[in-house]
Amino acid sequence: MEQPRIRVSAYAMITAGDRLLLTRLSESSPIFEPGEWHLPGGGIDPGEQPEDALAREVREETGLDLTSARLVGVRSYAVVRLGVFWHLIGVFYTAEVASGSPEVIEVDGTTDAVAWLPIPDLGGRVKISPAVTDALRML
Repeated sequence: MEQPRIRVSAYAMITAGDRLLLTRLSESSPIFEPGEWHLPGGGIDPGEQPEDALAREVREETGLDLTSARLVGVRSYAVVRLGVFWHLIGVFYTAEVASGSPEVIEVDGTTDAVAWLPIPDLGGRVKISPAVTDALRML
């Protein structure tokens, strides 16, 4: 098997009451399956600070501005998608955002929808990514 591609991503766990802000992965998702609900966040660019990447990605995927973030954990994933072996390192933050209605800002990105979803529904009727499964354990 070929060497894995390594990607480091920052993810936001943003809650309001019993709801979690999630984004739905589009067909262009490189690692996790399209249609899965996922945490706002994404790849950290070379030289970019993780919290800066988190703020950028949250803004692109939700239209909301990050107001605070606290590091809570790091997880590692080995995923094969479209014939590519990925080693993903996820850096997880609990986060808060400014008030507003979430909407996807980035055009043709890896996110095609954003919504506040009830935490009790996640993992049952709602298809979630492995990162969301881990986030639910960390919350």
